[in-house]
This record gives sequence, structure tokens and C-alpha cells, in this order.
Amino acid sequence: MPYVIGAQCVDELDGSCVDACPVDCIYEGARKRYINPYECIECGNCLPACPVDAITAGPPDAAPEWAEDNKRFFDEPLPGRDEPLESPGGASLIEPLGVDTELTATIPARRPDAG
Repeated sequence: MPYVIGAQCVDELDGSCVDACPVDCIYEGARKRYINPYECIECGNCLPACPVDAITAGPPDAAPEWAEDNKRFFDEPLPGRDEPLESPGGASLIEPLGVDTELTATIPARRPDAG
């Protein structure tokens, strides 16, 4: 299973994981990043780069909903979009989407300027 970005990433858009990813599969929502399960090659470069330890291999035991949430970001139409994002071939090919999944959107803001 591809790597998953969990709750620790909400309101933490540092970008170190993006810089470490050789296949450009980490996409930016409004408050969180998401790893595209169709583009991830499971190299693990993102793991040590994450400053908040938000990335795990597969679903985190304590919170498997984040694996489904990461997949949902690509498989279901996001707010304001008619079609699912699916696999556009790399995050740098599109602008940050500025929207999140319902799970991420329901997390209370961790910074006054977030969400």
C-alpha cells in the first residue's frame, strides 16, 4: 500500500516531503497534503523529510481512516470540482487545489490563519 499522510499534516504545509519525492506524487489541498496512491512508488523518501511525522506506510494502525481519506482525495470529486482528480501525472503539473476532503475539513484549525 502507498504511503499515507495523516492528521499531523493538517495545517502543516512545510513541503519538505514534496521536495524529497522523486515522482511528484504529493498534492496540496487547502490545509493538508495528500499522496496519490496511483503515482506513489513507495520509495520512502518522504518519511524522514516530514517535519511532523505525518507519513506512514499504509494505514496507520490507530487511524486507518486517513488511508481512505488520502485515496478519496483522488477518487471522488472535491468541493467545486465536477470530476475526480485521479492521476494527473504529477503535482507540479497543477496548482494547489485549495480544497480538502471532508475528514480534513472537519479538523479544528491548529493555527489562527488556517482553514
